[in-house]
Amino acid sequence: MKLIQSVSSLRDFLSEVRANGQTVGLVPTMGALHAGHESLVRRSVSENDVTVVSVFLNPTQFNDPKDLERYPRTLEADCELLATAGADVVFAPTVAEVYPEPDTRTFSYPPTDSVMEGAFRPGHFNGVCQVVSKLFNFVMPDRAYFGEKDYQQIAVIRRMVADLGFKLTIVPCPVIREESGLAMSSRNTLLTDAERQTAAAIYQTLKESVTYAKSHGVEETRQWVVDTINAVEGLEVQYYNIVDGDSLADVTTWDAAPHIVGCVTVFCGSTPIRLIDHIRYV
Repeated sequence: MKLIQSVSSLRDFLSEVRANGQTVGLVPTMGALHAGHESLVRRSVSENDVTVVSVFLNPTQFNDPKDLERYPRTLEADCELLATAGADVVFAPTVAEVYPEPDTRTFSYPPTDSVMEGAFRPGHFNGVCQVVSKLFNFVMPDRAYFGEKDYQQIAVIRRMVADLGFKLTIVPCPVIREESGLAMSSRNTLLTDAERQTAAAIYQTLKESVTYAKSHGVEETRQWVVDTINAVEGLEVQYYNIVDGDSLADVTTWDAAPHIVGCVTVFCGSTPIRLIDHIRYV
């Protein structure tokens, strides 16, 4: 496995790969890798000749400097996991390498990027589009792999790919969960053991809401989820939206769209740590 830190070295390596007619898969990450990331890498390894994993903590998608400051940084451990998973290249650039000049580009794909995370984290998805578009240009992958835990992010990236005309396939991959049901996330490492157990109530409530929804309307279901999670000591819902699974616009009836998804963000613990999850209804 190669560790590459410059764009020029990465492009030189990949030009040889393409000259040999080999396919390239990309798994973009911000590091602090876990079994969820590993599943993306193994999927890419199984479907491509060469797999590139980027490990880059992108500052432009953090609207809260404190959140960026406390995000875990574990490159050595990340490389060990990636070698085991079969990655061919770890691309771990510096901020100056990715942004030799400030990136002033703006991306706007409402309502997909303006609701939920877009509303509560201004500028977040603009930063996501900035860095992912750069990675796509650096790597020029045939396929790019993203975890469905970040459901809204995938929807926004699909819009960006269509807008900018990237010739690649976005491959969404299932959420990997801890034994308790908690969606795996790099942020989980910031939780105490007790907080991790408390956070398991998020997905448990989402699962129960699917049954609840069979005999209740959209707004009743939304409010039930919020009230049920908020009743757990140590958890506080920031938002719970039930939306069209493609556009992410709110729905008011269960037959309003072919795919309907509930997306939640919950604060957990005294710090607090911000956790996201989702559930499919239709």
